[in-house]
Amino acid sequence: MVPQIDEQHAAMVANAMAPAGKPGDLADVGRPEGAACVGTVTVHDVSLESARKGAWGARPVKDCSETEFSEENRLPSPALSAGMIGLLRRLRYQRRNMSMITETAELAALCQRLAGYPFVTVDTEFLRETTYYPKLCLIQLAGPAEAAIVDPLAPSIDLSPFFALMKDEAVVKAFHAARQDLEIIWNLGRLVPAPMFDTQVAAMVCGYGDSVSYEQLANDFAKARIDKSSRFTDWSRRPLTNQQLAYAESDVTHLRAVYLALKSQVEAQGRSDWLADEMAILAAPSTYDLQPADAWQRLKGRVRKPRELAVLMDVAAWREREAQARDVPRSRVLKDDAVVDIAVRAPKTAEAMADLRSLPKGFERSRAGAELLEAVARGLDRDPKTLPALDRPRMRNGGGGTVDLLKVLLRVVADQARVAPKIIATVDELDDLAADDAADVACMKGWRRELFGEKALALKHGHIALALSKGEVIAKDLP
Repeated sequence: MVPQIDEQHAAMVANAMAPAGKPGDLADVGRPEGAACVGTVTVHDVSLESARKGAWGARPVKDCSETEFSEENRLPSPALSAGMIGLLRRLRYQRRNMSMITETAELAALCQRLAGYPFVTVDTEFLRETTYYPKLCLIQLAGPAEAAIVDPLAPSIDLSPFFALMKDEAVVKAFHAARQDLEIIWNLGRLVPAPMFDTQVAAMVCGYGDSVSYEQLANDFAKARIDKSSRFTDWSRRPLTNQQLAYAESDVTHLRAVYLALKSQVEAQGRSDWLADEMAILAAPSTYDLQPADAWQRLKGRVRKPRELAVLMDVAAWREREAQARDVPRSRVLKDDAVVDIAVRAPKTAEAMADLRSLPKGFERSRAGAELLEAVARGLDRDPKTLPALDRPRMRNGGGGTVDLLKVLLRVVADQARVAPKIIATVDELDDLAADDAADVACMKGWRRELFGEKALALKHGHIALALSKGEVIAKDLP
């Protein structure tokens, strides 16, 4: 059933409908997509003069900052009466210079207001091309009736109110493709926002494809076209233009409609558990607490011998510590190819290190060169019995055919269930399953096993076949 908006909510809807980048235009709320708080929103932009004069009837209309966001207004595209549509069309939006929150008191007041809503949408802008840790440049926040941009680079601002909001269990924090945003919040605040909702993950669970973009979802659910011209802005520069700020703000204003629609779809399809399963990794602090001792795992597939793995573990740990200490990208310290080359060649002297073409000339005479030789020595001294197991080579001599069939079956199952294939199984998991029925992989556990894993085993053992029916591949039981 489509929820209704009464007169008391109409001001909030109108306020939320200012077209992004067009604050002087009329809000086209006559379209069905023009509802549920879609569009760039700033409380002070909307003129409510006609509403305050009693245009809505007997009940006065509150300012948007005072309007409560009710449970009955959670779904997108609410229905409005023809009379209300006509009144909303007469609301005008006044152009103003956009500004950022630069003082702690302003931020605290904003976060206190946002804490009264059931959800907030969150995004960040950052730079990390020349640093190890991402440099936070903007924080964008939006509740159902307002949006704001926070300047974390302001000299006198304390982000504690923001972190308090992020850990407020009564408020859902909605992100899109949250991984890097969460890394920043973890690095600065040592917390992972909770409860949390990632619209990119939810879109995959609901069958919108792998890694669907925010622009696509904003277009689908908010009928918004995102101006991408400011995407590659140097967000650390000040002042930022109105166009840049409008682009940044649109990352959270349209996200409200996307969140509400996908939340509704996940619940309607009975896939809340599926989403929670996928969100578990994002919600784990260990995902962002990068330990140098674990750095080797990014490169473990590029060595084949225990001795090489032992040296890789110590060399990768040295590079990680060095990059963290200097706050530079890993590649500025040592490229991946050089790390692997050192692990395989295991140079024991400066002369042997000088023979490695993957290292700059003279590197062996530097402080870093001496420390790397010590790391190699530590790796060679490791007890082979204490080393983790190496990844086994992928299947050959016919095994690849099994993987190919499993990929086709995965696509068939994913299409039938309307879920992104990557949510069910990865290519590496299919490789492992092709080699071993008892493989310890996610697709053989829980709902994934029920949906796909059992069929995969049946296909491997000849109990089902893949066939064409009316031009489509289907899985067919065999007698």
